[in-house]
Amino acid sequence: MTKKPEKIILFKQGNHLSLESPLVMGVINITPDSFYDGGKYISAQKAIEQAEKLLAEGADMLDLGAASTRPGAEDVSPDEELKRLLPILEYLVKKHSDVPVSIDTFHALVAEETVKKGASIINDISGGTIDTNMYQTVGKLKVPYVLMHIQGTPQTMQVEPNYIDVVEEVYAFFSERINKLRAEGVDQIIIDPGFGFGKTVEHNFTLLRHLDRFKEFGLPIMAGLSRKSMINKVLKTKPENALTGTISLNTIALLQGANILRVHDVKEAKQVIRLVEQYSSPKTITE
Repeated sequence: MTKKPEKIILFKQGNHLSLESPLVMGVINITPDSFYDGGKYISAQKAIEQAEKLLAEGADMLDLGAASTRPGAEDVSPDEELKRLLPILEYLVKKHSDVPVSIDTFHALVAEETVKKGASIINDISGGTIDTNMYQTVGKLKVPYVLMHIQGTPQTMQVEPNYIDVVEEVYAFFSERINKLRAEGVDQIIIDPGFGFGKTVEHNFTLLRHLDRFKEFGLPIMAGLSRKSMINKVLKTKPENALTGTISLNTIALLQGANILRVHDVKEAKQVIRLVEQYSSPKTITE
């Protein structure tokens, strides 16, 4: 039975975002080795400049990551994550206090310290499978939590990922984990099927085709498709040339019920949303 969908995301700072229209989360990787933009924003100044660019293009929120989660990525300590994150987070909280900042981490310690400094959302690519303290920590922090599905860890996830039925197995993962999060007092959950995280190209496209299955939970759905290998392997291209593919798959995701697009290219994502909304509910356009 499909649950009534949530309509807003509330933040402990007192602000909120409406889910009446799809939202865009702009990605900033403060890493030397991320799959697309690794090294571009490793300095605080470069990261801040990129944040300003994404906000000017209309990002509804920003996602800061300080540890690469590409296949085979090496572990980064919580201390190193915080060292990279805090200067940019503190700038954004001071200069753009109305903009929710998400922290892409699977470490409970990083979640706790960044929320203390003003972060609004925790985006955990492991879905709580790497740090067993994450659910309890987020429950105490009272912030929205992105529950993402992964098979394995960033080091192992693309070593022959295997499913009998990828859609039903991801669905079962969400069902179990949502119950555990609720038990720890986590009230606001965003679900992300984890495109590219322990999935083959076939698995990824099967999940995308059945993304609307996850609407049954009544929770916001985030789609992170931006410049990923599921595009590059089909089109025989590289991440830097994958914008057209990203736009195409984001369009499909929206038509399948995605509420949040996590992207490197905010302007294009906002345009996709406007066009899909016009397609879904045509309105008179005045010239």
